[in-house]
Amino acid sequence: MESAIPAHLAVPRTHPGRMRDGYTPPYPSFVARMEPAVRQVVMAYFGLQFRGEPPAGALDALDTAFAAADGPGHHDRAQSIAPDGTTDIVSISYWDDPASFDRWSAAHRESWLDAGDGCGRWIEVLRPTVESHETLFSSLGRPEGVAALAGAWSGEVAEHGYWGGMRDRIPLSQTDPLAPAGTPTVERDGTRVRIRPHGGICLIRSGQDWTDTDDAERAMYVNDVEPVLRAGMEFLSSEGRGVGCYSNRYLAVVEGGRPVERTFGLGWWRSLADLERWAESHPTHLAIFGAAMRYLSALGPAARLRLYHEVSVVAEGDAFFEYVDCMPGTGLLGTLTG
Repeated sequence: MESAIPAHLAVPRTHPGRMRDGYTPPYPSFVARMEPAVRQVVMAYFGLQFRGEPPAGALDALDTAFAAADGPGHHDRAQSIAPDGTTDIVSISYWDDPASFDRWSAAHRESWLDAGDGCGRWIEVLRPTVESHETLFSSLGRPEGVAALAGAWSGEVAEHGYWGGMRDRIPLSQTDPLAPAGTPTVERDGTRVRIRPHGGICLIRSGQDWTDTDDAERAMYVNDVEPVLRAGMEFLSSEGRGVGCYSNRYLAVVEGGRPVERTFGLGWWRSLADLERWAESHPTHLAIFGAAMRYLSALGPAARLRLYHEVSVVAEGDAFFEYVDCMPGTGLLGTLTG
């Protein structure tokens, strides 16, 4: 058993962790290990928003840009469809060198936002240091998200399976309360809105992959677990502001233009503490947790469902949001903009 925090980021704790002495996790989990030379990553979300069918080739220029010089080391795509029929296609891209992202962004960002095809377009960018984000995977061998940039995997880690494990896996939590600080700034230019949030804003991408399940396990997940998960995601999307969730999207991964058996929730939170409070005490998450535990208890080691998440707490100045011609309430519109 090893620590989720790599040795080169371990320091004496001045903020005690929540893992009790002698604790043994109830099941194995693993974290992605970035190369020690990586000090900061960039996670950039590019949104295309429309009703009906998207303009032909609306994503082609972005795909070409991803393949250009200084493009991301990994990217994937997902979509969500709102009850009113609004579709958001989200292209998620990752860099392990902020300077490369800056060069790429200077060359391609404006062409994405100013396409002039009648769609809403948005960009949400965060630049967490390696000290301020963490990952967790239920199994090895299939990285998702930022873990696709990692050089290696850990062995089984200790800090999981208890409330507070998420915070304990973030290296900066050893010395910092990870509290929100500062105030957001908002700039408006016609239909374009730019937002720089306060420090301490938190992003979680939490996913599930049932690609490898057999018919019986797939039916159990689809019938017993996914509806409870969807209800929790819908609560956060519609009522999350009351519990500290600024924005939540429940997204289906898209490959070859079609959704596959992989989904994830993507939530912006006022703080890590707000996310923890919801996870530990709110009925919607306790229902998700209960359904998942019943599922995993019934299947034991035979379960083929893969679970993962990545969590980042972003310092002031290291996140940026821009929305052009978007529906009210998209992302942080209506939360940090009043």
